[in-house]
Amino acid sequence: MARYTNNRSEVSSKTKEDSISAAKATQKPGQTKEQTKLIAQGIQKGIEHYKKQQKSKVRDLDKQLKKARHLSAEKEVETEVVIRYQLPWLPWSLLGISWAIFISYVLFYR
Repeated sequence: MARYTNNRSEVSSKTKEDSISAAKATQKPGQTKEQTKLIAQGIQKGIEHYKKQQKSKVRDLDKQLKKARHLSAEKEVETEVVIRYQLPWLPWSLLGISWAIFISYVLFYR
């Protein structure tokens, strides 16, 4: 099943209306309807081309944002792992200090 279809015959009615209104606005005296129709088709193709470019830019930007989010998520995971294993001596040293205090208390203050 094709993901993207290439239907050039289907153009939105708004694009058609915009191209016709732009062609009529720039119409010169003595210009035939066929000439105006050809100009409208050219404008319509230009509008379609512009829309394709904008969609492409949005897709590229979306890919870059997704990549940036993925990289930042990887950095967060790496940072978390480093923090977890960065201080393994702390609990053992606290345990050793507490035992030393307990033993000194038992030996000297009893």
